[in-house]
Amino acid sequence: MKRVVIIGSGNVATSLAHGLAGCCHVLQIYSRTMAHARDLADGIGCENATDDLGALVPDADAYIIAVRDDAIADVIAATPDNGALWVHTSGSKSIDLFAGHRSHYGVMWPMQSFSREMIVPLDDVHFFIEASDDAALEDLNSLASCFSRHVVVADSDRRRWLHVASVFSCNFANHMWTLADEVLAQAGLPFDAMKPLIRTTVEKLDRLSPRDSQTGPAVRHDLQVIERHLEMLDGDKRDIYRQLSDSIMNRNSEQDNAQ
Repeated sequence: MKRVVIIGSGNVATSLAHGLAGCCHVLQIYSRTMAHARDLADGIGCENATDDLGALVPDADAYIIAVRDDAIADVIAATPDNGALWVHTSGSKSIDLFAGHRSHYGVMWPMQSFSREMIVPLDDVHFFIEASDDAALEDLNSLASCFSRHVVVADSDRRRWLHVASVFSCNFANHMWTLADEVLAQAGLPFDAMKPLIRTTVEKLDRLSPRDSQTGPAVRHDLQVIERHLEMLDGDKRDIYRQLSDSIMNRNSEQDNAQ
């Protein structure tokens, strides 16, 4: 079993810690807030929690930096190169953050939405990895494969494209649900009414492409319904509804013209 130190205690680090605890020996959890480090360590049966980067266990096999993107470079600068495998977990930050600071390093990005309050099983999460050299890549692939069935090599440029796509697929979609919740609240209706619709929409993607599963007034070019909806909305909701409807209609027209 690999000996691992996890640097971070937030959304990504929490699920990673629970996943790693099943196949590795998690030696230590670091967090800037000692209470958070202790909570996560206790949750996975780890006895060593710290809020001091200078007190990291020096002889682990791997150090996983799972902190905010803007804090990764600070962690690297504040810790020494001990010859172990060092990885960060960001989808948008380059592997080059380690260049000149570490001899054995990589990136292990889980393309998933994480929250500290909900542990996400990692076996079906896609992990996109990159490493400084063949030996580091082999070690990183071995580490990621112990808790995930989907480990894919992807360099920093490809990860940036994946990250953009994930923002559309997850973050923007969640914002649409937030707006829907606000619209329903205006009418005194519960968001729970939307959940079966959302589940079915996602489940259809197992059988159809996103384009082929598109429904609604915009794909039908039903301008009367669209105008009625726009009259009901104001502010950014009205602007977003119009822009997205135009985008759907334009793509539908392009598809019709191509056939």
